[in-house]
Amino acid sequence: MRTQRQGIVVWFQHMKNIKQIKKFGHLIYVSKDQKYAVLYVNQSEYEEKEKRIGQLPFVSKVSPSQKPFIRTDYENAKLDKAKEYDYKMGI
Repeated sequence: MRTQRQGIVVWFQHMKNIKQIKKFGHLIYVSKDQKYAVLYVNQSEYEEKEKRIGQLPFVSKVSPSQKPFIRTDYENAKLDKAKEYDYKMGI
């Protein structure tokens, strides 16, 4: 069974604080220009970690990722006939 994960976007003031943010979860991406980081934590620990990260003095804002709550099973998804033919041909 897969562990349910939740993304957290952390806006900070200085790049030197990345090491401290890294301690809270799995760091995925850091933007140097816009000064934010994306990290993933277990959904069961999300609220606690969001609160602890928000209390850090160098953090400007903390926002959650909505990805786990978005429906990803699509209805009436039709394949393009030309692409389906190409896949069968091995092109």
